[in-house]
Amino acid sequence: MALVLASAITATASAQADVLLLDAISTAPANSESGVLRPRSGASMTQVQEKFGPPTTVMDAVGEPPITRWVYPGYTVYFEYQNVINVVVHR
Repeated sequence: MALVLASAITATASAQADVLLLDAISTAPANSESGVLRPRSGASMTQVQEKFGPPTTVMDAVGEPPITRWVYPGYTVYFEYQNVINVVVHR
């Protein structure tokens, strides 16, 4: 009985996490002057720094391939090697 209950709770939590993720994606502000202007995927570190200035915080690279985080007011930029792979808007 306990195993069935634990499985049901896990499935429910997983489904709720999926919904929250989809909600977060669909409600992300536009990448424009009217939303939150931020780097696009594929941009180099040099291009990001030239367009958006220096980050407020640079997190050391971790893992293989190396993933580096640059924190700006309003969003965090994730790099694989030297290129943007994702940008997450702070909430």
